[in-house]
Amino acid sequence: MKSLYFSLIFCCFYSLLFAQKAEIKGLVFDENQLTIPSANISFGNEGTSTNQNGFYELEVPANQKITIRVSHVGFKPIQLKITLEAGESRELNFVLKTDIEQIGEVVITQEGRSRVEGVTVLKPETVRRIPGANPGVENILKSLPGVNSNNELSTQYAVRGGNYDENLVYVNGIEVYRPFLVRSGQQEGLSFVNTDLVRNVNFSAGGFQAKYGDKLSSVLDIEYRRPVDFGGSFEASLLGGSASVEGVSKNKKLTGILGLRYRDNSLFVNAKQTDADFEPRFVDAQTYLTYQFNKKFELSFLGNIAINTYDYKPYSKQTNFGTLQDPKALIIGYQGEEQDKYETYFGALSASYKVNDNYSAKLTSSIYHTKEQEYYDIIANYRLGAVNSGFGDNDFGDVEFTEGAGAQYTHARNKLDALIINFNHQGKIKVEDHLIEYGAAYKHEDIRDRLQEYEMIDSAGFFIRPLDPNFANNEPYNPYEEDIVPYFDIRAKNNTQIDRISAYAQWSYQKNFDKAKMWFNAGVRSQVWSVKGDQINSKTQHIISPRAQVSLKPNWNKDMVFRLSGGLYHQPPFYRALRDSTGRVLPEVKAQESVHIVAGNDFSFKMWDRPFKLVSEAYYKKMTDVNPYTVENVRIRYRARNDVEAYAYGLDLRLNGEFVPGTESWFSFGYLKTEEKQNGKSEYIARPMDQRLKFAALFQDYVPNIPKLKLYLNLVYNTGLPGGSPKFADPYNYQTRLPDYQRVDVGFFFALKEPEENLNKAKWLNVFEKVDIGFEIFNMFDRLNSITNTFVRDASSKNQYAVPNYLSPRVFNVKLSTRF
Repeated sequence: MKSLYFSLIFCCFYSLLFAQKAEIKGLVFDENQLTIPSANISFGNEGTSTNQNGFYELEVPANQKITIRVSHVGFKPIQLKITLEAGESRELNFVLKTDIEQIGEVVITQEGRSRVEGVTVLKPETVRRIPGANPGVENILKSLPGVNSNNELSTQYAVRGGNYDENLVYVNGIEVYRPFLVRSGQQEGLSFVNTDLVRNVNFSAGGFQAKYGDKLSSVLDIEYRRPVDFGGSFEASLLGGSASVEGVSKNKKLTGILGLRYRDNSLFVNAKQTDADFEPRFVDAQTYLTYQFNKKFELSFLGNIAINTYDYKPYSKQTNFGTLQDPKALIIGYQGEEQDKYETYFGALSASYKVNDNYSAKLTSSIYHTKEQEYYDIIANYRLGAVNSGFGDNDFGDVEFTEGAGAQYTHARNKLDALIINFNHQGKIKVEDHLIEYGAAYKHEDIRDRLQEYEMIDSAGFFIRPLDPNFANNEPYNPYEEDIVPYFDIRAKNNTQIDRISAYAQWSYQKNFDKAKMWFNAGVRSQVWSVKGDQINSKTQHIISPRAQVSLKPNWNKDMVFRLSGGLYHQPPFYRALRDSTGRVLPEVKAQESVHIVAGNDFSFKMWDRPFKLVSEAYYKKMTDVNPYTVENVRIRYRARNDVEAYAYGLDLRLNGEFVPGTESWFSFGYLKTEEKQNGKSEYIARPMDQRLKFAALFQDYVPNIPKLKLYLNLVYNTGLPGGSPKFADPYNYQTRLPDYQRVDVGFFFALKEPEENLNKAKWLNVFEKVDIGFEIFNMFDRLNSITNTFVRDASSKNQYAVPNYLSPRVFNVKLSTRF
C-alpha cells in the first residue's frame, strides 16, 4: 500500500515538474534583414507562425530538451535544440537563408508569386542607389520596358501608351494622389513615396488583378517597413536632404518610422537657358505607425504632410534651334513672376484582424486634403532671328537680324481645394487550395475650383485673335474696329461633389499536374458613381470589369513560366477628366473602356554561374469611349467628351541578373504603337504618349581592386513623342514630333563604412552601420532634350516655327548618405 502511495506521489510530482511551461519569442529575418511573415516555428506537433511584423511567441515545455524548427517555403529550415527553465522567457531571433531548389516552386514563394502574376519586384536598396534628377521609385520605373517619361524633373510616367492619370499608386494598400494644378515637372517637388521608408516595391504594367482599382494602365504597390530595432538614416546633397528614424517598443507591440525630406530644384533650373530668380521649397514629413494588440488584431497609421512652394521670376532666355545651314534663335525678355503653392495633408488608419488561419479582414479609412494655388503674370517680349554661324567671329551665336517680333502676356489666378474621404473593407478567405479575396469601398470627393487664365499674343504690331473663319484683319489698309479679345481665355468656378461605391471579388487557385503546374485567377470589379454640383444636373453611372489570369509552369529542365491575362478595364472620370477646355464640368462624361490582352514569358537561367532572368510580354489594348486630351509639359487638359476610339500594342523585353557578381543590373527594350481616331474621321493619328521605341539600362559595378568604390549607371533612350500642334491647327492635318530623348546619369560612391565592418583607424564611423560619399553627374553627355514646342510665327514670311523648350543640361551633384 505504501508503495502505491509512493508511486502516486512520484507520478504527480513528475507531472507537475514537466507540465511547467516556458516561452520563446522573437523575430524571423531573411538575408536582407527584412522580417518574414507567416514563417513556421514548431516543436513536435506544436507550433505557431510569425505575424505581419515577422514576430512570434510560443509556449514550450520547461526542463526538457526540445528541438525548435523554423521554416518558410523558399528558405532553408533551421533547427535548434534548447532547454528552458520553468517560467523562463527567452528571445530567439532567426535568419533564414534562400533555398535555391525551393525557389523553383514558383507558385508558392513570394518571388514565384510575382512571376505568375506578372509583377516586377524592385529591391529598395537599388531604388535608393540609382542616380537620377528625381531619385526614387519613379526614377527606377522609367528604366523598365513599357514605362516612358521624357521629363527627368517629373515623377510622372506613362505606361504602354496611357497618360499620367492612368496609373494607380498604393502605399500599404492605400491609394495616394498627386496635385491637380501642376503644369511643369520642375514644380512637382517630391513624390509621395519616401524611399527611406520603403520595404517592398511591386509594379504591374498591365493585365492586373481585380483587387486593384479602376485605372487603365498600371499599378505601383508600395509597402513601408515595419521596424524591428532602433535605427535611422541621413542623406545630404546639393539638391536637398532627407532623414529618417525608426524604433520599436520593449514589448514589440508598437513600431514607428518617421521620414523628413527637403528638395531644392534650383540646381537644375539655374543651369538652364533661362536667366531667372528661382526659389523652390519642397518639404514633407511622413510617418508609419503600427500597434499590435494581440496575435489577431493590429492598428496602423500612415500620415503625410507636404508643403511645396514655387516662386519663379524670369528675366531673359535665348534658345538656339534650326540647322547648321539655317540656324535660328528665339530671344525673350521677361517681366513679371509666378507664385505657386501646393499643400497636401493625408492620413489613413487601418485595422487588421485575423479571425483564424483561414480568414482575415482589414478596414481602412483615409482623408486626403489638398490646397493649391497657381498665380502668374508674365510678359514675354520676343524676337526671332537668324544667327551668325561664322566660327571665329566676335559675334558668333548672336542674332544678326530680326525676322519676327512680338509679345505674349499670360495671366492666371487658379485656386483649388479638394477633400477626398475613403472607407475601404477587404477580406481574404482560404478554402483548402482556394483563395477568395473581396473588398468594398466608399469614396467622397469634394472639389472647389476656380479657374481663371488668359493669354494675349501680339506679333509685329498685329494683335492675334483666336482662330475664327468669319474674321478678317485687313490692317493697315482698313482700320481695326473689332473688340480686342484674348487669344486664349478660360474663366470658371466649380463646386463639385462625386460619390463612388466600388466592390470587387476574385478567386485564386493552384493546380499541380503530372507535367506542369498551373495557377488561376479570376475576378470582377464594379463601380457606381454620381456627380453633382452647382449649376449642373446630377448624373449616376456604373461599370463592371471582369478580369482573369492564368499561368503555366511546365516541368521542363528550363525554368519557364508562361502567362496570359486580360479583361475589360474601365477608368471612371476623375474631376479633371470631367472639366472641358472652357472649364465647365460635364457630369455625363463616361468611363473610358479598354480591353487588355497580355501574353508573357518568364525565363530564369544561369549564365557565368550567376542567376539571370529574361521577361518578355506582348500586349494589345482596344480602347473605346476615350476622353481625348492634350499634354503641356506634365499638365493634361481633357476635352471632356467620349468621342474617340484608340488602340495600343507593343512588345516589352527585360533581361536582368548579376552581370557583375553580387550586383543587380538590367537592360530593357520596348516597342509601342498607339493611335486614336475621332468620330467622323477616317484615319488614325498618333496619341500624345506614342513612344515608339525605348531602350534603357541600369547597371551597377565596382572596381575589382577597390570593391568599396562603386559605379551606378542609369541610361534611357526614347524616340520622340508627338510634339503637338499650334492651338489653331487641326491635329489631323498638322503633327510634329519632338527629337529623341537621350539621357545618361551616373554616380560614383565610396563606402567609408560598410555593414558589419569594424574600423580601427576611424573608430568614430563604427557608430554607423553604413556611410557612403560620392558624386553624381546628371545628363553626363549634356544632351539637349526637349519637353514641348513653342510655336512662333514670322510675320514677314508667315512661317510657323516649332521652338523647342529644353530640359536640364549637365549638372554635378555631391551626396553623403549614412545609415545607423
